Amino acid sequence: MRRLNLVTVGLPWLLVAALGFSRYRGFRQGTPGVFDYYVLALSWSPEFCHSHPDNPECQSGHHGFVVHGLWPQYVDGYPERCSTAAGLSRPSEVADIMPDAWLVNHEWITHGTCSGLDAEHYFQLLRRAFTSIRAPERFVDPHKMFSIPPQEVKREFLQANPEFSADEMTVSCGNNYLTAVSFCMTKDLKPTACQNLRDCRANVIRVPAVK
Repeated sequence: MRRLNLVTVGLPWLLVAALGFSRYRGFRQGTPGVFDYYVLALSWSPEFCHSHPDNPECQSGHHGFVVHGLWPQYVDGYPERCSTAAGLSRPSEVADIMPDAWLVNHEWITHGTCSGLDAEHYFQLLRRAFTSIRAPERFVDPHKMFSIPPQEVKREFLQANPEFSADEMTVSCGNNYLTAVSFCMTKDLKPTACQNLRDCRANVIRVPAVK
C-alpha cells in the first residue's frame, strides 16, 4: 500500500454536491475548541475535474484522492466560523497539499477557527491527518475506469487502514460515481465513530481513471 498523494479541492459548495453529508443541515454557531471529533474528507479528483476542468486543482496535476478538509464536528450538527483569528501569513506553506490560496483561507475561516488551534498548528494537524491514511492499491493512479460496490471500497480502505472500523469511515457517491471517502477522528487523530454521516447507497459505483 502507498500513502495518498493529497492535494485539496477548490470549491466549497462541493461539500454539499459531492460528499452528501447530512452534517450540512446541522450548522450552528460554535466556540473555538468545543466540538466532538473531526471529519477528514477526501474527494476523488477525477470525478470532480470531469465537470470542473478549470479549477486550480485540475490545472495543477493529475490526482486521485485529494483532501477536501478537516472539519470539527458535533455528535449532532457542526460549528462554523467560530472566531476572526488570523489565518496563515504565508498560504504557500501548504501549497503542496492545498494549491489554491483562496481555499486555504476559506478552510481556515470556515472550519479551522473552530478547532481551538492557531492557523499554523491547525494546518500542521491537517497535514498529519491526511498523511496518516493509506490508499488501497487499485485507487493509486488507476488508468482505466472501473466499477465496484461501495461496500467493497470501504472494505479495501479498512484493509489498508486496519486501525479504522466500518463505523469510523464513510463512502460517498453521486449519480453512481465515487465522489469521496471520509474518516472520523478524535482531536488527537485517533479513529472514532462517525455520527450522522451517511454511506453511499448505490449497488455499484464507477471510479473514473486518473488522467
